[in-house]
Amino acid sequence: MEQAKSRRAFLQGGAAVAATAFTIVDPQSVRGTPANSKISVGLIGCGNRGSYDASIIHADPRAAVTVICDRFEDQFEQAKKTIKLENPKTYTDFEKVLSDPGVDAVLIVSPPFEHPRMFQAALQSKKHIYLEKPIGVSVEDCKRVIRWNKDADKTKVITVGFQQRSGPLYHETYKRIQNGDLGELACARSSWIAQNPFTRRPYPDPAIEKVRNWYCYKELSGDIIVEQDCHNIDVLHWFLGGPPLRAIGAGNRKLRKDFEILDNIHVIYEWPNGFLVSFEANQMTPRSYNRLGEEFSGTKGTIQVNRSRMLHYKETGAPENQVAKRDITIDHIENFLGKIADNKPDNIVEQSAISTCIAILGRTAAYTGKEATWKSVVGI
Repeated sequence: MEQAKSRRAFLQGGAAVAATAFTIVDPQSVRGTPANSKISVGLIGCGNRGSYDASIIHADPRAAVTVICDRFEDQFEQAKKTIKLENPKTYTDFEKVLSDPGVDAVLIVSPPFEHPRMFQAALQSKKHIYLEKPIGVSVEDCKRVIRWNKDADKTKVITVGFQQRSGPLYHETYKRIQNGDLGELACARSSWIAQNPFTRRPYPDPAIEKVRNWYCYKELSGDIIVEQDCHNIDVLHWFLGGPPLRAIGAGNRKLRKDFEILDNIHVIYEWPNGFLVSFEANQMTPRSYNRLGEEFSGTKGTIQVNRSRMLHYKETGAPENQVAKRDITIDHIENFLGKIADNKPDNIVEQSAISTCIAILGRTAAYTGKEATWKSVVGI
């Protein structure tokens, strides 16, 4: 399960756009000898999530994490242990990772509000990019990223950490829906019901306190529906073929009174042709209970799918049960590395930005308590 705390502790000063010149080196000149044939990857953001993603990369025989970066040096030792690194280069300035000629690809796992400026700088560096979700924390962030992405190097692999896009059970579910196995789709439901993923910690310096507790602040994290639940939203975007028309919603704080984000949210989205989706999330349940995933219902049956299993309820008989073989993050990262190794450029940034905007649409509805339309809030 996504752990929001996993990307705490890497903030690099504000959301201003960086306009920095980089030394650009052809990756083939770096990887042209057997000793340097692996894809060299630099990690930006050494929290739990960044270290976990990087450990998958480093364990892959096609790649090696050679550089790690975080604003806070106390993050380095645990990152080295998690990734199983002995002597990587370490930087506290992410721009040094991007200007390092020995780095072929970057893994950006900073807090969400930093994603746009770091992504723009990574584009300028002409490296392959794995950007953790979401694209940003506002519609303006997403529009800027879409605009910058139009000038992306067409020879690069640029992906976003929406792991369900690589999940075998999600692909099987999508195929069955497209084949008409559920008949005519009638409605859908999606949820992320789980425990609080973040522990707020005190720091003597107020500025540092906000930086290191970034998850607690809506302007830094985007709130739960954008920071965490965008995974669900991306699945809806993918399966339903585009964005919704409108949303209504509500949310509040019942337990985490010292956080500036919601601890529960409820949204009803309307897609074209009156197709309704009920979305629900909270971060307040015991660790022994969770309910994550999506449910699609049609005239011939229902499918429930999540990271762990797929249950297909047919008109008669017991439901068909398929279980995931491993964490789909591994599938997603392997796909990223495979495309680089096979020289198969790919870019999923624009669709990921739209998914992020769908989450922002739901957040807007919940914040205002009023209907929020795609045209008025997003306008893409």
